[in-house]
Amino acid sequence: MTVELLILLVVIVTALAFDFTNGFHDTANAMATSIATGALRPRVAVTLSAVLNLVGAFLSVAVAATVAEGIVRLGAVSGHDLLLIVYAGLVGGILWNLLTWLFGLPSSSSHALFGGLIGATLAALGWNGVVWVSAEGGVINKIVIPALLAPVVAGLVSTIGTWSVYRITRGADPDKVATGFRWGQVGSASLVSLAHGTNDAQKTMGVIFLALVAYGELSPDSTMPLWVMAACAFAIAAGTYLGGWRIIRTLGKKLVDIDSPQGLAAESASAAIILTSAHFGLPLSTTQTVTGAILGTGLGKGAEVRWGVMGRMVVAWLLTLPAAGIVGAFCWALAYYIGGLAGVLVVFTLLIALATVIYRRSLRDKVSSGNVNAPPGADPGPGGNSPAQQPRVAGSTSEEA
Repeated sequence: MTVELLILLVVIVTALAFDFTNGFHDTANAMATSIATGALRPRVAVTLSAVLNLVGAFLSVAVAATVAEGIVRLGAVSGHDLLLIVYAGLVGGILWNLLTWLFGLPSSSSHALFGGLIGATLAALGWNGVVWVSAEGGVINKIVIPALLAPVVAGLVSTIGTWSVYRITRGADPDKVATGFRWGQVGSASLVSLAHGTNDAQKTMGVIFLALVAYGELSPDSTMPLWVMAACAFAIAAGTYLGGWRIIRTLGKKLVDIDSPQGLAAESASAAIILTSAHFGLPLSTTQTVTGAILGTGLGKGAEVRWGVMGRMVVAWLLTLPAAGIVGAFCWALAYYIGGLAGVLVVFTLLIALATVIYRRSLRDKVSSGNVNAPPGADPGPGGNSPAQQPRVAGSTSEEA
């Protein structure tokens, strides 16, 4: 086995690890509102989401093509140098995902990945190594502009939808309305999960495709191998099943108090926007889209919006690209100047060490399927479960994620 093949395998494993963190980091995108309103039990919700993420990953490769060809200028780099860029970018994305998960901040996994790749590319090739603008789109047109527009559009759509729903049902029996919309949420949340798999799993496909091009296994014009699609689909589904309870609590309870009509409006708006973006090959941030939609439901109902929480989210959004980029650039420099397989393994060891530290820190304040619906600031009962929630979740597990 050659050194280059070993490096390729490390890159692929790291890419699938990123896909796994994407799954548990972004589960909240699809299921937070359904869990918050009681439409689905927490463990049922993440299981359903995992299955639909798996299915969605096979529906399209348009976003994967954007990631594979629309960030790094492939004519300027190849071989081992391209592998190092991809690897360093992945490490930057993983570490930012883990850090924001620790603090329960629904930042964008997509932008963490793009930031890591851009930072590593800038360190390796300079400004001209990044495809900022091109006939096919580039970073500005296909990443930055959609990132700015998606939460605004989702917020406007869900604001109008929520206001309309409450106007239409204002004379109906509240209990029947709540029950009906909870059933509707099962369908709309499922659609968001399907959309998430279609959009987000493809980003890792694109990264592995880049690595295979660098190794010489594929050409830039090759079709996406089925094994790459399957591996990414299962990795994101496994991460989704883990739960991501910290971020689910933030979106479901801390930003806006959500009722079932609001949940249906938020999920429907999000699914429509994400699926449309996937069709056009736009690697949209599902996190920002769903957050914008949830914010819109609060405005549409006239409910209290916790702007302090929203402010922290926006700060995390603004920091994601540059922060992940700095980590990506640092990891590239570390691997490059140490050189060869040794440099890659040093960065891999650093990744494992920092991930372990973050995980151990998370155990001090466990959030699980048992206490995810605890009100903000509530004192959990023994074992981390809110006393008010214990009867409702009897028999559920308490995995930390």
